[in-house]
Amino acid sequence: MNRNSKLTVVGAGAVGSSVAYAAMIRGSARHIALYDIAAEKTEAEVLDLAHGSQFTGGTDIVGSSDIEVARDSDIVVITAGAKQKPGQSRRELADTNARITRTLMEQLLSVAPEAVYVIVTNPCDPMAMVAQEFSGLPANQVFSSGTTLDTSRLRWLLADRADVSRTSVHAHIVGEHGDSEFALWSTASIGTVPILEWTRDGQKVFTRESLDALTDEVRGAAYKVIQGKGATNYAIGLSSARIVEAVLGAQNAVLNVAPVLSDFQGIDGVALSVPCIVGEDGAFPIRETPFSDDELTKLRDSAETLREVVDGLSAG
Repeated sequence: MNRNSKLTVVGAGAVGSSVAYAAMIRGSARHIALYDIAAEKTEAEVLDLAHGSQFTGGTDIVGSSDIEVARDSDIVVITAGAKQKPGQSRRELADTNARITRTLMEQLLSVAPEAVYVIVTNPCDPMAMVAQEFSGLPANQVFSSGTTLDTSRLRWLLADRADVSRTSVHAHIVGEHGDSEFALWSTASIGTVPILEWTRDGQKVFTRESLDALTDEVRGAAYKVIQGKGATNYAIGLSSARIVEAVLGAQNAVLNVAPVLSDFQGIDGVALSVPCIVGEDGAFPIRETPFSDDELTKLRDSAETLREVVDGLSAG
């Protein structure tokens, strides 16, 4: 880790605490700060993490309900926001969290204007658009965690069925982090073998129909976890820590995050997940990413889905 690197996690709920925990045990940053307006909850989470610091690397952790705790952060991961209430529409949730995001960005910019901002608060893509527009920061500096986790879910499923290491699976979920996301099957492979050509015991493992079913499983994964335990937190914590490492380590790693796109396959002004180079200056879309005609149609349809959500948000 960079010995002077600082990560601030905004929100001490299940997701924010999991981000801090994952970053701490992975050694993602030298200094971690946890910020939340709930002072007692924040103090308790920090104490619980700090008590185990003997068993991790050199990371230290502090927390506060004072925004000053975020001063001079190199990267800020925002998880704070309202949870979706029974009967509440996605747009209503987006409207509530957009107001929270604007307030947070105003406060954070006063103490960490040079930080890279990663938006995890759902719906994360519209919230990244709100944060980037409100802050006036360049698009590479403010982006959502996007489909980084969805891509991990897909690779896990493919590796399990193909009986190979997850690191040998090269497949991507792109588009909205939500119902209009889709897999780039035209370039998916295991090692150097196109996904549809992979065999076990002389038999092809995948068909187009089975791949489509896996995509549906990825889309529904969060709902299944939420139904069983009330929230998703461990995997998003780990995937967020991975993004943090790419930035703080200047790794130039390829990750599927969602900056606001500009003239990407004809798409402008929408935060949409595509393969990006993620490093010390943030996220930069890989413009050479190939799409089939069908995939390009799905990408543009996904962009319109997000645009409708953002266009429906109130201005205040």
